[in-house]
Amino acid sequence: MKTQLQDEDYYALASFRYAMRKFLRFSKIALAAKGGLTPEQYEALLAMRAFGDSRGLNIGELSERLQVKHHTAVSLADKLVARKLTKRKPGTSDRRQVYLNLTAAGESLLERVAVLHRQELRVRSAEMIDALLRLQK
Repeated sequence: MKTQLQDEDYYALASFRYAMRKFLRFSKIALAAKGGLTPEQYEALLAMRAFGDSRGLNIGELSERLQVKHHTAVSLADKLVARKLTKRKPGTSDRRQVYLNLTAAGESLLERVAVLHRQELRVRSAEMIDALLRLQK
């Protein structure tokens, strides 16, 4: 593994960050316009849909998936519950555990904005993949 960075390494790193920034900018604008969501709220809905089991996704799992502190995940969950996009359900064996599940409104909104994100990633993926492949060399 090479430890010294070359000009092409810096180029690839910068190119990847640039591509990610363009995608994240698109995401922020699309989420606000199409769903009134913040990027963090979208990521939470996406995590619930993708990684929740039959009980849902608990706050600790949400915190890990979003790489945020526990209290930040709780605050985010509060906002999504207030918007009726998710609902809380206490655990059956341990009532201290709280699970989050998408509501029908949450599922519908998530699908609308996820489709936009998939389309945008299809457009931008070649640029991102190219930068990542350069970094593998």
